[in-house]
Amino acid sequence: MAEPASSEIVSGQGYAVGHLDAMGAGPGFRKVRRALGVTAFGVNGVVVPPRTETGFHYHDQQEELYFVHKGELEIEFGDGSVHRLPAGTFARVDAHTLRRLRNRGAQEAVYICVGGKDGYVGRDGRVPPGEEERARPLQEAKEG
Repeated sequence: MAEPASSEIVSGQGYAVGHLDAMGAGPGFRKVRRALGVTAFGVNGVVVPPRTETGFHYHDQQEELYFVHKGELEIEFGDGSVHRLPAGTFARVDAHTLRRLRNRGAQEAVYICVGGKDGYVGRDGRVPPGEEERARPLQEAKEG
């Protein structure tokens, strides 16, 4: 099984795979869209140092979805409400809603932000013949 080094992006016919570390260093935005060639929506990984907050922002058109991958953040909205976002938490925000994020902790936090507009395209997934079973036990390769 091929596993890219944390410092490289691997591209093939119709796909790209890469570790967050291959998309930049230090705190701030990691341009996932650019690094992996995503064209259908915006997506960034963001590294937030301890005891750091962003300023408020909003968008003209783009709804955003945040996913906290590592650490814990708070999200504050323009109405003054504040919500704790431990690792594994999602938050969806309308384009015009004011929001800011803060890391009150002593450890770095990492979140993924996906943005887009014009809605869901519907359920367009297809299954090739012989793959109708959605989940199954792994078929381990037999050693010879």
